[in-house]
Amino acid sequence: MDNQIFSNKDGTITIKVVCAISFLLFSFLWLYGLQADTLTIAQHVLSQGVTHYNKTVGTIISIPVLMSVQFLVAHLVKMPRRTYALSYFPSLLILAFLSDLKVDENHEVSVSSWLWLFPLMLVLWGACVWLARQALPFANNQRQYVGVMSTRTWLNLIQMIVMMLLAVLLGNTNAVYLYSTHAEVALVNNDVDEAIRVGDESLESNERLTMLRAYALSRKGVLADRLFSYPVKGTSQSLLPMEVKPLMLAEDSIWKFLGARPHAEMPVERFFDLLEKDSLATPAVADYRLCGYLVDRNLDAFVKMLPAYYEVTDSLPLPQHYREALVLYHHQVKSPKIEYRDSLLEEQWNALQQLKSEYKTDSERHYHIFESFQKSYWYYFFYKD
Repeated sequence: MDNQIFSNKDGTITIKVVCAISFLLFSFLWLYGLQADTLTIAQHVLSQGVTHYNKTVGTIISIPVLMSVQFLVAHLVKMPRRTYALSYFPSLLILAFLSDLKVDENHEVSVSSWLWLFPLMLVLWGACVWLARQALPFANNQRQYVGVMSTRTWLNLIQMIVMMLLAVLLGNTNAVYLYSTHAEVALVNNDVDEAIRVGDESLESNERLTMLRAYALSRKGVLADRLFSYPVKGTSQSLLPMEVKPLMLAEDSIWKFLGARPHAEMPVERFFDLLEKDSLATPAVADYRLCGYLVDRNLDAFVKMLPAYYEVTDSLPLPQHYREALVLYHHQVKSPKIEYRDSLLEEQWNALQQLKSEYKTDSERHYHIFESFQKSYWYYFFYKD
């Protein structure tokens, strides 16, 4: 009879198939695509580096387990056809929980919010299931079309979409955290190009992502050409794992790249001095040191140390950000300690000054300067916090 709770009649199989396909697609994209690096970092920390998460294996195992949870829920709760999609809610809640296993600054996985959030969501879900069952007699008195375009099918699809959106809201969608985990996993896998590419069009960053990008850019030999084409956060200290540490990447991979590991946390200036004093510094130290001065907006120190690493003449090309810094320096001081001319950058500098004077309001001026100079050291120097 049609007034029986979820029997296998016309329309039932369609509802099951639509809900299953929706869940499978969402779970695959969520686990294999968006959250794979988050789970990789979380498993590394939880296992203290003993095990390694493989996104293919993890996805293949996780999805059948989540489908089994759904099957068990549907069997025990006996969902009405109009709300069969609600049987997927516990599985989607587990999916959200797994993706929210963020590693904090102390290298610990914090799930404290889920101690109350998980039971609260289950209570709300139980209330929705109870209401759906109370409305069952009214719903069954209405005529329904069967098939893909039936009212029941569309109602279930809408419920799936709403629950998936809720899973996204409850899960980890912090863009900077996702960028930093992806960049770090890429570096662990020795994919430097991918670490450089991730988040390259984003306007958000943090100190960890800045540190990882600096390391990746330096390994490609373009640190002084591209560092400020990304949002830079922190100070010169943030370029090295002194205060902010990698979550999975071995710190020694960065220290070895520069020459040696410091015996304790110290100012980067002293660290570089010690490396050079003991003849341990690698060629990468030069750009790390000079870019650190630029990050701190310390043009005097930059100009003082630049000749120690580069021959500064108009005929020899310097990295992009050093050229920009020298043009800026010449317009900042009356008696520059270094003579340097770059006609092309002088034209761009004049264009920047023209934009500053052309627009009356700060917001309008900032917008147009951002459009033209967002990837330059000048924009960082004048407009970034």
